[in-house]
Amino acid sequence: MFAKVASAHLHGIEAIGVSVEADMGGSGFPSFAVVGLAEAAVKEGKERVRSALKNIGLNVFDRPIVVNLAPADIKKEGSHFDLPIAIGLLAALEPEKYNLESTLIVGELSLDGALRGVAGVLCICSWAKDNGFKRVILPLDNADEAVLTPELNVYPFKHLTGVVQFLQGELKCEPHKRTSNDSLFDTLGSRYSADFSEIKGQYAARRAAEIASAGMHNIIMMGTPGSGKTMLASRIPTILPPMTLDEALLTTKVHSIAGLLRVKGSLVHERPFIAPHHTASNVAIIGGGAKAMPGHVSIATNGVLFLDEMLEFNRSVLEVLRQPLEDGKVTIARAGRTVSYPAQFMLVAACNPCPCGYYGDAKKKCVCSEQSIERYRARLSGPLLDRIDLQVHVASVEVSALDDDKCGESSQDILKRVVRAHKIQSNRFAGMDIHFNSQMSERVMQECLNIDDGAKKLAINAAAKFNLSARAYNKVLKISRTIADLADSASVEPAHVSESLQYRMLDKQ
Repeated sequence: MFAKVASAHLHGIEAIGVSVEADMGGSGFPSFAVVGLAEAAVKEGKERVRSALKNIGLNVFDRPIVVNLAPADIKKEGSHFDLPIAIGLLAALEPEKYNLESTLIVGELSLDGALRGVAGVLCICSWAKDNGFKRVILPLDNADEAVLTPELNVYPFKHLTGVVQFLQGELKCEPHKRTSNDSLFDTLGSRYSADFSEIKGQYAARRAAEIASAGMHNIIMMGTPGSGKTMLASRIPTILPPMTLDEALLTTKVHSIAGLLRVKGSLVHERPFIAPHHTASNVAIIGGGAKAMPGHVSIATNGVLFLDEMLEFNRSVLEVLRQPLEDGKVTIARAGRTVSYPAQFMLVAACNPCPCGYYGDAKKKCVCSEQSIERYRARLSGPLLDRIDLQVHVASVEVSALDDDKCGESSQDILKRVVRAHKIQSNRFAGMDIHFNSQMSERVMQECLNIDDGAKKLAINAAAKFNLSARAYNKVLKISRTIADLADSASVEPAHVSESLQYRMLDKQ
């Protein structure tokens, strides 16, 4: 007796269809084999399936059983094959009772038959919808995540018995409807307890943070300890433009693969703010491991990756950021598989000017030697620095300014300008696969920059004077375009280029 159940296997943020084929022999010694390049977690699922079926009173293991996961030339991993294997065995025993047409099944089984949520459900459901499946059966924990896929009927269950009764027609269920009323377009500033109004002074750094947020530009802040670099960075999420639906779905897919949605099963509708410790490894930052999981650069997609004390990170960790900063994606190669993940993040970095932190400070003397300062600064290589759009000096704030009761501009007020600039960019890049000025290619810059002759001449002369690379020169032009958008200017003018050049502080040094 034979049955086939549709399921799927995850490959990065994409899914690949897998047919779970169950064959039950009529006679012979009892056995249970799973073939088709199944990894350890899949093979261990045999015992979960065996116990789950026995504990609901269904014993099918008195005969030889073979389960094949096709195609057999692709490695299968994960616990989400438990449920389709169990249903495949029952359907092979009594095929006339089970309706599996246009149905995809995923889920992990407990020993008592309860269903547990699995990672990557949004990716699997997107694939199912694109490939003509009408319904998906999965654990209740993944229900809200799965219904983010339009035009797909989602049937979630708590226990294996419910799935069996549903497929046999004994239990009538309506497709799951999303219960959360979260809006993608709420004003994000109101969601945070922190606010830009709490920052005293630092007007140049606040302005740089606004420009970076408006165009999703990378930014590095260098200054003495206690000058407010971390405080500024932690408030950048309060002025970031809301995510579009496409951005939210992409970020949710990555978080689903990383297993960060297993409990909530909800849409990621706020831009991520990821702040790894400076002891993080290359694999933690970029991704990898035995399962080629996404790292911090991918989890921060459409949000912020904040590197506090950037120059305390291992130099090799910093250097691996070069490819994702340039390409907006990261490719992880492991034995037998190569996986690509998105890495479209805004890099925000903070660091001290020297090991003691007081090089160039007007009040406190630096105790570092020139050699130690050079070694410290050398951790930030030229090619990596080239990929950072804004370079800002953050000076110490006078104590008298801290006692000033006057509040600075609030996050809500800054956010209004950022959102307006974002809408200008959205209209500019309509029909293109980009959203922000920072993502412009050379070709798009020629079409959309709209720079007047005086501004272009100023940029060229400054690039020659400060010996800027071609990449740094393009960064200056992109920042100038964002400054012009914040000023509601149709063209890039000399004043915009002049301000942009102020944010190449480290290049000038």
